[in-house]
Amino acid sequence: MPSPHRVVVLAIPPVIGYDLTIPPQVLGEARDASGNPLYDVQVVSVDDRPVATSKGYAIAPSAGVEALATAQTVVVPGTMIHGPRREGTLPDDLRAALATVPADARWVSICTGAFVLAAAGILDGQRATTHWKYADDFRRLHPAVAVDEDVLFTDDGRVLTSAGLSAGIDLCLHLVRTDHGTAVANAVARHMVVPPWRDGGQAQFIERQVPRRSDETTSDVRAWAQAHLHQPLDVTTLARRSSMSVRTFTRRFREETGQSPGAWVTQQRIRHAQHLLEATDLPVDQVATRAGMGTAASLRQHLRASLGVSPSAYRRTFRGDSTSV
Repeated sequence: MPSPHRVVVLAIPPVIGYDLTIPPQVLGEARDASGNPLYDVQVVSVDDRPVATSKGYAIAPSAGVEALATAQTVVVPGTMIHGPRREGTLPDDLRAALATVPADARWVSICTGAFVLAAAGILDGQRATTHWKYADDFRRLHPAVAVDEDVLFTDDGRVLTSAGLSAGIDLCLHLVRTDHGTAVANAVARHMVVPPWRDGGQAQFIERQVPRRSDETTSDVRAWAQAHLHQPLDVTTLARRSSMSVRTFTRRFREETGQSPGAWVTQQRIRHAQHLLEATDLPVDQVATRAGMGTAASLRQHLRASLGVSPSAYRRTFRGDSTSV
């Protein structure tokens, strides 16, 4: 049995306590089919002492700072530390700790943890995000980083960043999904009672202040669409089923989901195709039909655009077989 992936969460005072608890909770819940943990998650501080949070309580580390030297993934949660947040600089002890991380490790930031990665030069030339409220500060301090405050998270493979607070859950679920597939990620999401997937490109906040009556929302038609992905789901069809004009439906759909109807439908179809590739032996043309992609060529195009892999490569990754597709 392979050893669990080693994840080290570096808590930097004053740490955002909510951010800090996300990786141990999400990644720590991921299990294989036999119930074995897929991640070994440790929390460390630079000086091995309990870390003060921004809300006045402290969190004790679970390992010494030397754990960074063997980390495969390092997560930096949000922090209010002065140097990185106000000057774009790192204290000497923090810089020394980061220098012990292996060169091939994966870097992850949650919320304002991106300020630390940027101050260390890890984000230079990269696209990154942080909490929308502090994006202008980030941009001023780190002009070499392409900051995008309009997304939930970014992923370039070796470096991943999330927007503020709860977006860290989305990013950690994305890590589980990338490493171990949708079934494992969905199981974690179910345990946490959170949506299994909010796309990284979704807006950080959605303009919807007061819940509408059930006959004024798009929730029912979204549930219907998810059960009928194999059928034509153009915006006219969806609007008609909601008893709304196309204009009103499109506006309300975006208000409620942060996406256009077309983008949302495509996202749902890709997810369903992933599930079928992981859980069934269906050939790719049948997967495409059931997911509403139409043709095998269309499915291949969408998977390559969204995941960077072919259906056969995706299936091999998460099933370990070479079923022909």
